Amino acid sequence: MKTDIEIARSTPLVNIEQIAKEAGIPAESVIPYGRHMAKVDEHLIDEEKVKKSNLILVTAITPTKAGIGKTTVSIGLTLGLCKIGKKAIVALREPSLGPCFGMKGGAAGGGYTQVLPMDKINLHFTGDFHAITSANNMIAALLDNYMYQNRDKGIGLKEVLWRRVLDVNDRTLRYVVTGLGPKTNGFAQETGFDITPASEIMAILCLAKDEADLRRRIENILLGFTYEGKPFTVKDLGVAGAITVLLKDAISPNLVQTTENTPALVHGGPFANIAHGCNSVLATKLAMTCADYVITEAGFGADLGAEKFYDIKCRKAGLSPKLSVLVATARALKMHGGVPQDQVAEPNLEALKAGMVNLDKHLRNLQSFGQSVVVVFNKYNGDTDEEMDYVRQHCAKLGVGFEINNAYTLGGEGAVDLARLVVETIEKSPSGNLKFAYNDEDSVEEKISKVAKSLYGAASVTLSAAAKKKLAMIESLGYSHFPICIAKTQYSFSTDAKKYGAPEGFGFNVQDIVINAGAEMLVVVSGDIMRMPGLPKEPAALHIDLVNGQIEGLD
Repeated sequence: MKTDIEIARSTPLVNIEQIAKEAGIPAESVIPYGRHMAKVDEHLIDEEKVKKSNLILVTAITPTKAGIGKTTVSIGLTLGLCKIGKKAIVALREPSLGPCFGMKGGAAGGGYTQVLPMDKINLHFTGDFHAITSANNMIAALLDNYMYQNRDKGIGLKEVLWRRVLDVNDRTLRYVVTGLGPKTNGFAQETGFDITPASEIMAILCLAKDEADLRRRIENILLGFTYEGKPFTVKDLGVAGAITVLLKDAISPNLVQTTENTPALVHGGPFANIAHGCNSVLATKLAMTCADYVITEAGFGADLGAEKFYDIKCRKAGLSPKLSVLVATARALKMHGGVPQDQVAEPNLEALKAGMVNLDKHLRNLQSFGQSVVVVFNKYNGDTDEEMDYVRQHCAKLGVGFEINNAYTLGGEGAVDLARLVVETIEKSPSGNLKFAYNDEDSVEEKISKVAKSLYGAASVTLSAAAKKKLAMIESLGYSHFPICIAKTQYSFSTDAKKYGAPEGFGFNVQDIVINAGAEMLVVVSGDIMRMPGLPKEPAALHIDLVNGQIEGLD
């Protein structure tokens, strides 16, 4: 079979204006970025049409380090729905350069289920990530300048919370000292970098409902505290207008196409292990304005991505999915059954059976949110009929719909049966009112405890001294009603990346709580998790090259 980039390169692309026309987007609302990408005016969103559309979330069991194929399933399901005559659009996150050149490679789907042009989407795309990086770092520069220019007046901050970001995996930038040298270089201070998908600006862009809301949220960003102990925000700095200007184009959703020339919206890209893991509200609602079925995904396993999709995105945007799709693979199930990751491609029915505890835990969690769920087995080469039949029978015993996804090799035809199952399930038993894991009025500790104990399986929750200090600060500032966004490992329900399956009775330790006052959420940092990832021993960058004018290795 061809590589992803070979398939992408051999797929004839349709002019983006034609893709927009098929989606029902008028030409005057399309701002082309070349022939095959465009920005779309977010003012087209029609809330009445949004209410009538069928929103479908694609999530997954706890993945292997190579991933589990949620994007492939999301695009495949969309193509399958189109094959059976439904108007469907997929709404995805934008890839980050960090994992693209690091461990996982690109994030535009795979095989015959991709969003195109995949090389541009995986690289600089329409510049959204650069705009977010620039806006974040402009705030940092302006804040440092404010303190430098006012140093002789005794005006400054006793504590600075704002950090810089870059869209690369660079462990050496996690903790740095800036302002060294002569006084003209500013104040020497300890700080650090996060990766761009973890920036509060990214979260704000993805949660803002319009330009006015974007500006309001930017104004509310908490930068630090004055010597008098008062909170100091972007509004106090007086630069919210300038930062909004930097994001003026980035706020508009991006329109591209799939490998079968159907419309796709790709916008925003927070990670789910260190941020809230969902594409923008604007792109989702624009897709729901244009299509009867909208498929979106949330990052990593359902303990992270799906929980944040429900408790943060849906809570704030007033959305409620009609169905959630739980993706599983034989490889991930065998990993949770005790097989080393370098052996998960080998047949091992007994290990797969043992690993079903992970699927069952995720399934119960999704159902606790009031969701109707279907399980999708994302097929890889080497998967046996015996393994697939076992998962099918297991789901049948639980009364849960099951189907195999072959879209990676067959495109939309390989997801027709899945599409029919999804439509049938929505028509017969759509999800009821969405239930949240916690209430707005719960204390922050209660929110953390409910997620950690009820969804993860923890027996106890402890807070470090730093986290307790932040908790007192949150209460004094009146931020306790914000939803929480737990930052932890994506490889386990627990905070130990090597505890596979469905561990129970572990301790859940909170290291820190990051206040995202503009995004209106609290990032709860748990276990050994970094908001700036590092590169692996053999980065994907070693295999990426430009050969005779063509990009190779970007898969």
